[in-house]
Amino acid sequence: MTLDENTPPGPDESRPRDMVDVWDQRVASGLAFLRRRLAGAYEVDDFGFDPELTDTVFYPMLRLLYRDWFRTEVFGVENVPDDGGGLVVGNHSGTIALDALMLSVALRDHTPAGRHLRLLGADLVFSVPVMSELARKAGATVACNPDAERLMRTGEMVGVFPEGFKGIGKRFSERYKLQRFGRGGFVSAALRTGTPIIPVAIVGAEEIYPILADFKPLARLLGIPYFPVTPTFPWLGPLGLVPLPSKWLIQFCPPIPTAHLRDSADDPMVVYNLADQVRETIQATLYALLEKRPDPFGL
Repeated sequence: MTLDENTPPGPDESRPRDMVDVWDQRVASGLAFLRRRLAGAYEVDDFGFDPELTDTVFYPMLRLLYRDWFRTEVFGVENVPDDGGGLVVGNHSGTIALDALMLSVALRDHTPAGRHLRLLGADLVFSVPVMSELARKAGATVACNPDAERLMRTGEMVGVFPEGFKGIGKRFSERYKLQRFGRGGFVSAALRTGTPIIPVAIVGAEEIYPILADFKPLARLLGIPYFPVTPTFPWLGPLGLVPLPSKWLIQFCPPIPTAHLRDSADDPMVVYNLADQVRETIQATLYALLEKRPDPFGL
């Protein structure tokens, strides 16, 4: 029996053609991306955020860690508003701030609107030439109230980690114990703009680079907040920079409204009480997530 022209190809015959079509589309998309970049036909906002570069280059690389290495699970994404400004407040840990990057991927991939997270970073991030440019391109800006308020007023989701270096630089023996939240400046920014505060708890980052000690003399010499000593760094050299494959869980908590407290943005007691409420919410959620994840390196 012979096949005529109208006979559809079998599964084995169509699969190579489909694969060729996929690769053709990828090559065409890549070439179009390069043409736009070379021609300058892309948008960058006043803060330096480049959404096309972020979505096309940064996120695909981060997803390798997010999905395959850390096997991240996300809960409570329905608590993130579909539009309008908001302040996402999370716990900070992990020696290197990978938790902020993984949180950005979670927000982009799991919210119905595919929202970008505009991270607030420490001054140190923006004092290093290459790192500063990359952070700006990815949507980050300096952690100051004027920038945060401006972003939230334009409907952006802003991410902040009030523990700062105290959180990411703490020792493994203090894992999942929140450090002090400072003066609550993030609360004042939310109050002035009337945007909701969304607490978020992140489990998994504490195990990627367990800090056993902090070599303070070398940290002072290098001008950095801490110099971590972990089970793999500096003993294994560059290999010690590979994060351990811990299991990550991210929980977005119900938003805390602030619109009714706009007139209290400069009231220290209101700011302190609200910051304490956010801190207690994150701490309680961390304990609950740890019960869900009995094995730090399990599936």
